[in-house]
Amino acid sequence: MKKLILLSICFFAISLNAQQKKLQYFRPNDQNGLNVFETSKTDTVTFQGVRVKVGGDFAMQFQALSQENDANNLVELGSDFNLPNANLNLDVQLIDGVRMHLKAYLSSQHHEETWVKGGHIQIDKLNFVSPGFLEEIMNYTTIRIGLDEFNYGDAHFRRTDNARAIFNPFVGNYIMDSFSTEAFGEVTVQNSGLLAVVGVTNGKLNQNVVKNDLTDNKPSFYGKVGVDKQINTDLRVRLTGSIYTNQGTTSGTWLYGGDRAGSRYYNVLLTVPDSLGNSQGGNFEGRYNARFKKLTAVQVNPFVKYKGLEFFGIFEVASGSNEITTPVADKEGSFTQLAAELLYRFGQDEKFYIGGRYNTVKGKTVESATDDLEINRFNIGGGWFLSKNIIVKAEYVNQEYTGNAWSGRFAGAKFDGFNLEAAISF
Repeated sequence: MKKLILLSICFFAISLNAQQKKLQYFRPNDQNGLNVFETSKTDTVTFQGVRVKVGGDFAMQFQALSQENDANNLVELGSDFNLPNANLNLDVQLIDGVRMHLKAYLSSQHHEETWVKGGHIQIDKLNFVSPGFLEEIMNYTTIRIGLDEFNYGDAHFRRTDNARAIFNPFVGNYIMDSFSTEAFGEVTVQNSGLLAVVGVTNGKLNQNVVKNDLTDNKPSFYGKVGVDKQINTDLRVRLTGSIYTNQGTTSGTWLYGGDRAGSRYYNVLLTVPDSLGNSQGGNFEGRYNARFKKLTAVQVNPFVKYKGLEFFGIFEVASGSNEITTPVADKEGSFTQLAAELLYRFGQDEKFYIGGRYNTVKGKTVESATDDLEINRFNIGGGWFLSKNIIVKAEYVNQEYTGNAWSGRFAGAKFDGFNLEAAISF
């Protein structure tokens, strides 16, 4: 019954979507939103009162993966459909230059029940203070405040957000998946292709106001600078650098573990239940989070699009600085993530694409470790936009945990195989 209700909501919202008017400073939740990063400061929509846009996302995968490790204790994976994912999106134009976003996860791998991912208010004009108030500044400035996804790096603009899979050319997200929902405030300035972001969060995924001797809650600070230029009709070049830091031992560990929807590769690295019925693993496997207590991360993202050829890359270093006292004195280590994604989009309105992605993570959890932990993933696949709102895609994925530093179920671990995914976003 729940699945029927979710489907009914999706199809009803699709019928309404064609009648809904556009919102100001908004990233379209369909193919038109591809390669849109920060929302534009170009004012192309006239304010005509309060507007409510009801949108949603629906995605389902057919998974055919196999896996193995040295201990030979992983569950056998079959070929079948995963639990579908669904989102409900509400976007409201409240006043001229001010709108609200709210997203609920109706169904996800980690939570089958409905719950709110987050929401925020975006301010592009201050006319509510007085007409034309700070207009010369606000022509280049955007303010976002809420408890939601914050703007560290560029990879989060291309990732799958539970059921919103239309912007991701593949099924899985990156191994070190920089995404979290925290109480935040940020200011973005854009002018002639140059951009700068500065923001702060409270460093918490799970919100509470309790303070005791075991907590040292500290805020997270982040920023971004870059350039995004449409050189000519055929060539676009973007390059950004971002930084995130939190120096609290009980906050700030969520940058690579804030996605509560779960992994896109279901049941990988899950062990066979023991005699008590207990298994190792869960809904978040296939990704990596070092869980540094004091984290500083830097991410550099090049993006180049020449006609139908598209490249996106990640160079990222995540370092810990916490002093460890048990079991022996030590210090947190660091990890480096590299990713390169090359696509070719073709056909009318670039409705087809093929491409590949290579992603690797390598590093140490503590400085004294003798060997690096290393994860390598390779994806190859393609997709077809049946319409602006519907995509089907297929991929082959191969992920390996290499080196002598891995132990337990990760030693010699590997999974590979094929995935098919169909997604609707509107």
